[in-house]
Amino acid sequence: MTFNDIFKSGFLENITEFSAVDTLIGMLFTLVIGLFIFAVYKKTFNGIMYSSGFALALVGLSLVTTLVIMAVTSNVVLSLGMVGALSIVRFRAAIKEPMEIVYLFWAIAAGIVIGAGMIPLGVIGSVMIGVILLVFANRKVHENPYILIMNCHDEEAETAALSMAKETLKKFQVKSKTVNESGIELTAEVRLKDEATSFVNGLHGIEGVENVTLVSYNGEYMA
Repeated sequence: MTFNDIFKSGFLENITEFSAVDTLIGMLFTLVIGLFIFAVYKKTFNGIMYSSGFALALVGLSLVTTLVIMAVTSNVVLSLGMVGALSIVRFRAAIKEPMEIVYLFWAIAAGIVIGAGMIPLGVIGSVMIGVILLVFANRKVHENPYILIMNCHDEEAETAALSMAKETLKKFQVKSKTVNESGIELTAEVRLKDEATSFVNGLHGIEGVENVTLVSYNGEYMA
């Protein structure tokens, strides 16, 4: 059999039976699971700034993946063309949180499984993943860390500020110290008592302390 015989046989033009009902059912199940992923992501998000665009992209990614898999499984030529097309696509969106990778793979996997016709596997697997993420997210220690930045005029002001900070804070750990002609800059990781931030006013009231800044800490310290 030559290469021309393969084309004449119509093998590459073979298209499996297309069912509008099956397609609609698959897309509806994908939509439900995508919305479930959206809700779990919103519930477990603990970063600095919530991105509604990324959360919505999870729903769209599930639907698009299901559509692609349905097309691939129905046409041999289309499957080869999509493999070639997708191989040249490059995504350069920055991943800000490690957990975002989990949600991206979850959305893609759910779309692939449902697109392949394994709806029970997609539903049961997604429910299990969602429950596990929710359980571990709720078991976290809800103690928000902060970064405290102080600018002191001299060493005497620094000593007084450190003494007061250690007395009023639950945790105080110096991360960096910069000394220059303008004074001393201290950066420390702190944990508050009862989430009270009034100690910042007391630190600023110390003679020789010029500026005091308290910012939320996302767990990634950069010196």
